[in-house]
Amino acid sequence: MTISIWRYSHLALAVSSFLLMTLASVTGILLSFQPISEKIQPFRSDRFNEINLAQSLPLLRKQYPGISELTVDANQFVQIKGSDANGEKLLAFVNPETGKILGTPQPKSEFFEWVTALHRSLFLHETGRFFIGITAFLLLLIAVSGTILIIQRQRGLKRFFTRIVRDNFAQYYHVVLGRLSLLPIIIIALTGTYLSLARFGLISTPEFSNEIDLDAIRSEPVTNPDQFDVFRRTSLSEVQSVEFPFSEDPEDYYTLKLSDREITVNQITGEILGEVNYPAAVLLTNLSLDLHTGRTNAAWAVVLAVASANILFFIYSGFTITWKRRANRVKNKYTADESEFIILVGSENGSTFRFANAIHEQLVNSGKAAYVTEMDHYTAFPKASHMIVMTATYGLGNAPTNASKFGTLLERNPQPQPIRFSVVGFGSHSYPDFCKYAYEVDNLFAKQPWAVPMLEIHTVNDKSPDEFSQWATNWSQHADVPLTVSAGLVTPRLHRPHALTVISKTAVSNAEEAFLIRMRPEKQLDFTSGDLLAVYPADDHRERLYSIGKVENDVQLSVKLHVNGLGSEYLYGLKLGETIDARIDSNAHFHFPEKAGIVVMISNGTGIAPFLGMIDQQPVQTDCHLYCGFRNEASFALYKNAMDRNLADKKLCSLHVAYSREGEKQYVRDLLARDEAFLMDVLSKDGVMMLCGSLSMQNNVVELLEEMCQKHLDKSVSYFQSRSQVLMDCY
Repeated sequence: MTISIWRYSHLALAVSSFLLMTLASVTGILLSFQPISEKIQPFRSDRFNEINLAQSLPLLRKQYPGISELTVDANQFVQIKGSDANGEKLLAFVNPETGKILGTPQPKSEFFEWVTALHRSLFLHETGRFFIGITAFLLLLIAVSGTILIIQRQRGLKRFFTRIVRDNFAQYYHVVLGRLSLLPIIIIALTGTYLSLARFGLISTPEFSNEIDLDAIRSEPVTNPDQFDVFRRTSLSEVQSVEFPFSEDPEDYYTLKLSDREITVNQITGEILGEVNYPAAVLLTNLSLDLHTGRTNAAWAVVLAVASANILFFIYSGFTITWKRRANRVKNKYTADESEFIILVGSENGSTFRFANAIHEQLVNSGKAAYVTEMDHYTAFPKASHMIVMTATYGLGNAPTNASKFGTLLERNPQPQPIRFSVVGFGSHSYPDFCKYAYEVDNLFAKQPWAVPMLEIHTVNDKSPDEFSQWATNWSQHADVPLTVSAGLVTPRLHRPHALTVISKTAVSNAEEAFLIRMRPEKQLDFTSGDLLAVYPADDHRERLYSIGKVENDVQLSVKLHVNGLGSEYLYGLKLGETIDARIDSNAHFHFPEKAGIVVMISNGTGIAPFLGMIDQQPVQTDCHLYCGFRNEASFALYKNAMDRNLADKKLCSLHVAYSREGEKQYVRDLLARDEAFLMDVLSKDGVMMLCGSLSMQNNVVELLEEMCQKHLDKSVSYFQSRSQVLMDCY
């Protein structure tokens, strides 16, 4: 009776899963050739296992000063990324011992990408991944039940490999090949099941971070990188990636991502600033991937191919009759896997798709690979470099029906490469939760390590073509992709109706310093601080936008002079009395709030520009507070006189300045954390916070505010954003 139970169980499992098992096995055989085809490429150093970081990193940084990252893939090919001496993008395989370029990485085979998608998800996204996970688990049960049947057939475990009585061809080789391939098949099934459980979050992976005490970073003693102890004892074979310091500042450091831990290293002294071991779940996931794909060992990949072929034979030999069937095949390639531009749409009634399709149509007409889908169809996009999210808000600040799963999918599907993102929210000021869900999506993206903000979130009220046009123009300039969206939806904004004359400009002694430039409109114009000035430095389609500070009816800009900066060098080169044609765009969402009792302004660097005008425009006794960050006192000196005057005139209640390179070495975030109680009191009393500056500053501040709001007010930052209590204009 026991034998019958196991036999029927074995048969039932096989019958219930043979279609998917066949598909998984065939694709598994094909995919086993991928690591083999990759490893035959001539990009591996012969002495790879003998080289340490002390031998390699200083050499590579000397030969390639613009290097930003080194990665070691599963084939032990060393790849560097950065820029060459001409400022051009550098991406190449190199010999880590000599620095010689061995070749250029090529796009992954479209055939293997297609087969991988089929093998993992059947082209059914998460549903397909679920079925493949179940199939892997059923394969494990089939292997276990088949093992028990062999043990019972052979009369015990000790006789497991003894001679098999040959009844017929199918029966004989079913048992013989089953015994020989049992171990690799169990490994395939176990690792496939584990990866599926991890994919759906059933195996939790604790969060980990390598926290660095920036204040404790030392700048001496100066040590050559080839003498760093950590570099000398770390072999390249242990390395996954090395992130190089962006600059020579002590606060920039090396980040070593090794096979089992992450280490940060002081670029000047070689001191280990932080070290964190990867959680066991991460190590098990990586091990499962290695064993399941054969990516690290060509011999094991061959074993996997043979095991997968044996599974096919078991399907044939396990049944007494032959069946014919046709597997459903996808005729066309999965468009999302080919696309560079991904447009995700959240819409309750479909109206938002009109705007998405307008952008999609122009991208395709421009020769770009673009893909539009609902937000609930979000997944990993292997070739994506840009992602646009256009979403409405439904009900009381909720997600539209087709975006209800997006938050979960975003966490479960990290992108394999950095992607520049932009969020556009559609809503109506008639509702209290204006674009609340769009703000939530923007904040979710800000928490993803692979997501690079391209623009701050942009909102469109009542499907306004003008407001959407403003975003489209801005996005087009940043992406360097010309857009001419259909008339009636977006109107071209290249006209320059306003003439402005330069009346003053401060001087700089070095590049990368900021300067103030003040221009007077020839005609009386209706504008205010926070609006945008569009200039055309090359007198062509390239547009540069600057936030305006209105000072005594003049346009004042604060601009950082960048080397070879198209806009900044143009503005700095203007002479007193020279007139330019430009355009002033209303930026109503970032105007000084008229009804707010308390206003807190937060900026870094040249982001202080609109606040200078806003404060100047206010009457005395305005409850206004400014938190700003600069590198040092010298960089703040440009604005100090104006700030002192505003404090004396009582247009500004308080001024808080953080210097990141001198004194206590603080950032704006540190000042805000210090005044946590005050800030929460501001929001609770319907006050307003305004942020202007870099997107990195915005992300850090929003992250801090999120923690504060959840802790003290039991609400998300998006709640206050949707009520115009947190306003942002960052770049």
